[in-house]
Amino acid sequence: MVFPDLVPRANVTLARRGVPVIGDREARLLEAVDRVRSIKDAAADAGISYRTAWSAIQQMEQALGRPMVSSRAGGPGGGATTLTDEGRRLLTAYQELRRRLEEDLSRAWEAPEEATELQA
Repeated sequence: MVFPDLVPRANVTLARRGVPVIGDREARLLEAVDRVRSIKDAAADAGISYRTAWSAIQQMEQALGRPMVSSRAGGPGGGATTLTDEGRRLLTAYQELRRRLEEDLSRAWEAPEEATELQA
């Protein structure tokens, strides 16, 4: 292999009716919401502004017609934002697709002649 230190990567975006729903940024955001249970903290964790985070969540919800997160207002126990079952399924489907594509890309990169033979 000519460039053994290079690793193939693909940008994956799932779209519905031509509208982007989830890509790497949105997946990072949903992962962070699941972990820290706060939009504000998840936004910081994902490296985006709070406004961008809310906008991304609203765009996902609008495109799919269902909520991706559920928020509970603060109080004595504190507030929390969690992924809905739909949000968790979307994230899991995206992560699995990414994993499978990256495995295929790695195999094709490590053995380019085999990938060419498969196309023929």
